[in-house]
Amino acid sequence: MDKNRNYKISIITVVKNSVSTVERAIKSVVEQNYPNLEYILIDGNSDDGTYKIIEKYKNKISVVIKENDKGIWDAMNKGIKQATGDIIGFLNADDFYYPNSLQTVNKYFNENSLDFLFGTVKKYKLMYGYKPSIIKWSFGFYTSHSVGFFIKTEKHKTVGYYNLKYLSADLDFFYKMIINFKLKGTATKKEEVLGEFGKGGFSSKINYIEHLKDLNQIRIDNNQNKFFVLFLYFIKIIKKPIKFFKTCLKKK
Repeated sequence: MDKNRNYKISIITVVKNSVSTVERAIKSVVEQNYPNLEYILIDGNSDDGTYKIIEKYKNKISVVIKENDKGIWDAMNKGIKQATGDIIGFLNADDFYYPNSLQTVNKYFNENSLDFLFGTVKKYKLMYGYKPSIIKWSFGFYTSHSVGFFIKTEKHKTVGYYNLKYLSADLDFFYKMIINFKLKGTATKKEEVLGEFGKGGFSSKINYIEHLKDLNQIRIDNNQNKFFVLFLYFIKIIKKPIKFFKTCLKKK
């Protein structure tokens, strides 16, 4: 194993109408000072000034696609198809990397026999660790998709692309990646924080009950027992009754 190799890392950012945050995201990538970087940016035909910001950095972005898409997961799939790197990472337009994060990622892939990596990220709290043993009853087994997730490109394409039928298509992908394909992964150390989530991103806009139903469907479609999935659903509601009833009231 060549521990001094600089893997080619393809970072994919998908964006639509994020004029207030996209520059921070872009700068956090292009200022990484990593010597073997491919940056792919997919814009869903923004009309709020986002694309003007993107144009400022065009000479530092490897691929820019500006066209309509079918949502965030469709846009990410477009980015994956463009990727030529050894490793793929994802950075949503509301989020940003800390300096030297890609050096940390490269170190892990050099020093370990890995298919994927989950890095520590700062969200509403510090998210760290990787616990695949709990995946069949909890999706709280990983740190993040945007900012924290890196995977060998060939392995991502082997597992497949993100399924547009799901709100949380990343969780469907992770389930397949771990259970069906048995890929090997690890997490960075707690103090090795790769970056930070901004407020108001895609995940924050998902209705709580719709999110739970989506998780149920992901589990059922991946051949988990329907009765066990229903049991998990009720446990989630019991654990967060206030959020559940607030959601119900909003629907009335």
